[in-house]
Amino acid sequence: MHTFTSEELLEFLFQETSAEKTEQIVQALEEDWNLKEEYRQISEAKEELSSVSFSPSQKTIDNILNYARLSTAG
Repeated sequence: MHTFTSEELLEFLFQETSAEKTEQIVQALEEDWNLKEEYRQISEAKEELSSVSFSPSQKTIDNILNYARLSTAG
């Protein structure tokens, strides 16, 4: 049986694998508990990332605005 890497599981999760590789991974997930657990963890991490929001701090925004003011004043 082929051992799949985390990268291959990510490709599978994002539906970026060929039909042949998809079939191989599906079969491996049915037969290999460790691989299925790794895939579950990767899938959960993907779900958690979608709920995270990123925003700059107020200091960063102020620095950008100050830089813009200085750039246009000169």
